[in-house]
Amino acid sequence: MAACIDQNRQAQHALYLRFVGMMKGICLRYAASEMEAEDILQEAFIQAFKNLHTYSNKGALGGWMRKITVHKALEHYRKNKSIQRIKDQVISFSPANALDDSIFEQLALEDLLVKIQSLPVGYRTIFNLYAIEGYTHVEIAELLGVSEGTSKSQFSRARQHLIALIEEEKVNENKRIAYAKR
Repeated sequence: MAACIDQNRQAQHALYLRFVGMMKGICLRYAASEMEAEDILQEAFIQAFKNLHTYSNKGALGGWMRKITVHKALEHYRKNKSIQRIKDQVISFSPANALDDSIFEQLALEDLLVKIQSLPVGYRTIFNLYAIEGYTHVEIAELLGVSEGTSKSQFSRARQHLIALIEEEKVNENKRIAYAKR
């Protein structure tokens, strides 16, 4: 760590290799595209290397890096999307009716991540913060400058939207199977 602070490129590269997978995964969950995720990742590493001297060795370094990455993703989100636009997107989508947790268990992780990434940006951001990163709705409201109720509502709608996507895929698969049996 001291070598990284002293601008040792080999040490910085080793730190990069250690955390790039975890950090890129976070970026991909918030970004609309891989290119956007790469931009966020780069910004997160720049900030981490710039502020490495402030890391106090309390808690895991990975947790510190994760926090920087999430904050960079949210900063990127705030720069590119207004809260009003998020509210407009929430109103324009009608949620699915059924809430069935067992449907999530039938998906491979990669399939679920693809579906999460396809959510409208407001849904995706709040879903990631709450369900994956473990933030509370109060914390999300503070981070995004929305009400706690908006956070809860968007999470619920994101969840319902995901279920609708999964159910639609399941129906289409059943149709393909029935057609193949003819």
